[in-house]
Amino acid sequence: MISFQNVTKNFGSINALEDITFEVKDGEFVFSILKLILHEILADSGKVLFDDVDLSELSVKDIPRLRQQMGIVFQDFKVLPERTVSENVEVALAVSDVPPDEWDKRVNHVLKLVGLDKRANLFPNQLSGGELQRVSLARALVINPKIILADEPTGNLDWKTAGGIMELLEKVNKEGKTIIMATHHEGIIKHAKHRTIKLDDGKIIKT
Repeated sequence: MISFQNVTKNFGSINALEDITFEVKDGEFVFSILKLILHEILADSGKVLFDDVDLSELSVKDIPRLRQQMGIVFQDFKVLPERTVSENVEVALAVSDVPPDEWDKRVNHVLKLVGLDKRANLFPNQLSGGELQRVSLARALVINPKIILADEPTGNLDWKTAGGIMELLEKVNKEGKTIIMATHHEGIIKHAKHRTIKLDDGKIIKT
C-alpha cells in the first residue's frame, strides 16, 4: 500500500530522512512517517508510492482525491468549536464523494464505534480531551478510508486516556484498516507491540 524507495528529505542542514526504504502492507499497524504520505511536503529524492502511484507526480488537483482515501487523526484534535460532535464528523463527508443521503447513517455508525453516540449533540467545550480525540478518530473513519494516519494521537492525553485511544485504534486495525502512527512515546510503542520504524538522525535504525 505505502512504499518509500530511497527517500531523502532535508530541511536546510538538518537531515530529516536519508535514503530510507520501507513498505507498509494492507492491514498493518505501523508507527512511522506522515507528512510525505499526505503530500504536505515532497521528498528531495526517491519515491513515495501509495497504491503504486508516485505521489511526487500528482498534480495539485489530484491531491484532494488522494486525501479522500486517507483518514487523519491529529494531536491537537482540530475540531470546530462552533459545531456539535456530529457536525464535526460531517465536515469530512462534506468534502468527500459520499452522497448526502448516507451521511446520517455513517455519522451515527462511527460515533457509536468510538463511544460518542450519546455525545452527538454536545459542543467541543463540553468534552474531555479523550472525547475530543475520539471525535477526531470518528471524523477520520467516517469516509471509510483505505488508511488511517495518526499524528501523535496520544500526545496531549494522560496515560489512561491515551490507552483508551490506543484500544480504539487496535479495534479499527483488527477490522482491516491500515494504520500508520507517528509517536515519540516509548511507552505506547512498547505496550502496543506493533511493527515500529524508528529513525535517528534521518536514518532507519529499526524496522
